[in-house]
Amino acid sequence: MAEINTTQTPAVVKEGWLKKRGEHIKNWRQRYFFLLEDGKFLGFKTKPQHGLGEPLNDFTVKRCLIMKTEQPRSNTFIIRGLSWTTAVIQRIFNAESDTDREAWMEAIQQVADRLSNISTENCKQIQEAESVEQIQLNYYNDDDDDDDYHDGSLRSKKRNISSNYVYAIKIIRKDVIIKRDEVAHILTESRVLQIVDHPFLTSLKYSFQTNDNLCFVMEYVSGGDLFFHISQDRIFTEERAKFYGAEICLALGYLHKRDIIYRDLKLENVLLDADGHIKIADFGLCKENMSYHSTTRTFCGTPEYIAPEVLQEDSYGHGVDWWGYGVCLYEMMVGRLPFYDMGDLNKLFRLIKYEDVRFPSTISPEAQDLLKGLLHKDPYKRLGGGPDDAKEIQDHPFYNNINWKLLEEKKLTPPFKPQITSDTDTRYFGPEFTEGSVRLTPPDQPQLLNGMEEKVENLMFRHFSYQDNTLASSLNSFGVAEEG
Repeated sequence: MAEINTTQTPAVVKEGWLKKRGEHIKNWRQRYFFLLEDGKFLGFKTKPQHGLGEPLNDFTVKRCLIMKTEQPRSNTFIIRGLSWTTAVIQRIFNAESDTDREAWMEAIQQVADRLSNISTENCKQIQEAESVEQIQLNYYNDDDDDDDYHDGSLRSKKRNISSNYVYAIKIIRKDVIIKRDEVAHILTESRVLQIVDHPFLTSLKYSFQTNDNLCFVMEYVSGGDLFFHISQDRIFTEERAKFYGAEICLALGYLHKRDIIYRDLKLENVLLDADGHIKIADFGLCKENMSYHSTTRTFCGTPEYIAPEVLQEDSYGHGVDWWGYGVCLYEMMVGRLPFYDMGDLNKLFRLIKYEDVRFPSTISPEAQDLLKGLLHKDPYKRLGGGPDDAKEIQDHPFYNNINWKLLEEKKLTPPFKPQITSDTDTRYFGPEFTEGSVRLTPPDQPQLLNGMEEKVENLMFRHFSYQDNTLASSLNSFGVAEEG
């Protein structure tokens, strides 16, 4: 998402006090909010006297849904919309009175409606620029001049380890995720990455933090994501979709056996390695401690892939992953999403909840039967929704010719092998990932943590750092000491 480039400060539509419930620590915090005509919804600890810089909360109401509720307290309203990860998230606010709540909801709805009528070319979705950088590392020779880089020791560390291996680094500014209440997602991603070990899940090599940033050092998966490939090929053959689907099935089954639900399966999160095997990435929306009988009610996910039970605000469990799995398989074999509306989330969600899925005549009866089972509206009747979980899918006739043991051992030949010529070949990544400069933006407010319950915030990331035992020798030259 990109910032709107404008030299004038957008007009204030409404301002005033609201209580906002925290996402990581679920207490209520008094904030002074400004709703701007460009969709920004900015929160401050005190009413600012000069300008609107350095907000504690920075949201957008574009393409949002607004609902009133009397839970967990009266005069509450909920905003659901897209986060900077393109997943749907919700934020909960409490007004002083019913009248005040109605005024806020009406103002937000008017701004959201107006923005939805503006063409995407004239109004891009709002997000703080450079809040997250995902960097595919280039190879640096030992005689590179240190004066050529501008982000200090972090770039130097990448050069030191990349003389033998190429890694991907995900760098996230602490002040941004705190402002956007994404702390819980980042910490979940860190914990999950530290415990998973599966051939079809991306692996974490090392994580560390600076005063301003959190840094994940990941294995570099060079073959691009499935969304990139389906965009190039328009459609996959059933055999190719079956191969990817089978590997995804094993990965999801592995997570479920460890009481983790993934909750954000989509083609953008499924990468191909250099040999053509899949790797699932991005674990920020995972939910831990989810055995078969466990349920949760958190509203999250990517709009087109969200399961009906989540939209109905019912309790849900493992079945949400098999719904997303069905959407991905449908997209690969049919070349489009089963439910889609470009500009109206309300309409999209109605389609997901109530519309029957339709199939072209081009896909086989076995594929149709599999997809019908996976895209069943009732999670208890959904294929994979029973206690056998992934085994139900593996036993389906569509997968009759798959040897699951050999597949997990990566002994089956993938239907497509990326044409990678070197470790630094980035042909399967779009220009948005390869043409940007490698720079770290400093925090907007250096003392942000000191102004936001310093003791609590400093403890948030205490257990973030991690070292993969297999990298001990490499990390000796990485230049980062472990935290005590």
